[in-house]
Amino acid sequence: MPCFQSKSAFLRVFLQLFGCVIFSLNSSAQSAGDTYFEDAVFNPDIKSVQLFPNDDQLALPILNLGSDGQLLLKFDDLSGGSKSYSYTIIQCDADWHESFLIQSEYLGGFFENPIDDYALSFNTTMQYSNYQLLIPNDRVQLRYSGNYVLQVYEGNDREKPVLSRRFYVLDPKVQVTGQVKRATFDPYKGDNQEVDFSVFPAQLKLDDPFKEIKVVVMKNNCWDTGIKGLQPIFVRKNELVYDYDKENVFPGGNEYRYFDIRSWQYNGENVDAIGQFDQYYHVTLAKDELRSNKKYFFYREMNGKYRIESQDREVQDPDTECDYGFVHFSLAVPVPLVGGSVHVFGALSDWKTGPETAMTWNDKTKEYELTLLLKQGYYNYEYVYVDNGDHKIDESVLEGSFYETENDYQIYVYYRGLSGRYDQLVGFQQLTSMN
Repeated sequence: MPCFQSKSAFLRVFLQLFGCVIFSLNSSAQSAGDTYFEDAVFNPDIKSVQLFPNDDQLALPILNLGSDGQLLLKFDDLSGGSKSYSYTIIQCDADWHESFLIQSEYLGGFFENPIDDYALSFNTTMQYSNYQLLIPNDRVQLRYSGNYVLQVYEGNDREKPVLSRRFYVLDPKVQVTGQVKRATFDPYKGDNQEVDFSVFPAQLKLDDPFKEIKVVVMKNNCWDTGIKGLQPIFVRKNELVYDYDKENVFPGGNEYRYFDIRSWQYNGENVDAIGQFDQYYHVTLAKDELRSNKKYFFYREMNGKYRIESQDREVQDPDTECDYGFVHFSLAVPVPLVGGSVHVFGALSDWKTGPETAMTWNDKTKEYELTLLLKQGYYNYEYVYVDNGDHKIDESVLEGSFYETENDYQIYVYYRGLSGRYDQLVGFQQLTSMN
């Protein structure tokens, strides 16, 4: 474990390097004229961004139109102190491009508002400020269903974005039923799962369901590996059937790896060592091995998510009293992989891969290594391979893929009439592979 002479040198270098990487990776998504929106963080001091229903960290960010439900945004600013942050909400189409509606059509109240709720960290080695926001609220309301993006920026300047988070507003007008099963097409049977489903649009008057209905199917709510553009294989009376053999197939993958850093006082599950160096906590995880050459083994996990919490007695408020630590990952492989890169992947990486999640090959130890700055909690993750050519995410190379794996599948159904101006989210269903 390295020891740094300057008290805060490691932290400054770590954040500066990651800041350059993150900004260069994501700034194009916010440049003028670019209307595609995704979950992103644009400031390296911003950590632990979560958006979820007010009472459940692990639930999807979905609201029912017209309900009293709210979503809670949380994030930490490691630069400390108090800053002025504002937010706005933007409606998107089914593919996360900005819709043709103007904000006065889909928002009630004020279009830009300040984030007033913040608190300073207490009794932590790494100082930070925790910000929170509930939406909708008495300042802004949502009028239509669909895909939305919550944007946070410095002061009142939208040209200084801090973060963006996707969420959904559902107006249930269709019923969705389905099942997840072992793939039926022979070449896919060994390690793939098939998602068959039907949409019952009884409340909609469809002129052309092939043009008016869009569906998106995701595994564990990961957009980048989702299936888009499926058309019904046939249309019955009041039923659109999506029962394919190949087009709706996902790799089963493997159960997510996990580690427990809810306490600094003892080693949690899959933690090899915890120590303090240059004031800050450092966590060395147990050395990971390839699983692509092993048999499937079931255990319960959170399908790639994480939960911020502490088991230390002195921690009363996890939002401001959970500390941060530098978590060191290592994956032992016989030889380095050529033609691509290895990444740590899951909700802790925003379900994306990039330079900040890429592991470095250590020829002396024959391991891939990566350090991430993470808040106390319980985390899921996996290792994925990303090809240098097509940039596709492949978990099977390092983790294996099995049809028995437990996964959650989300089906989003959108409707836009032939003369419609935006995509309504009219149906949602979550299925599990453990029937």
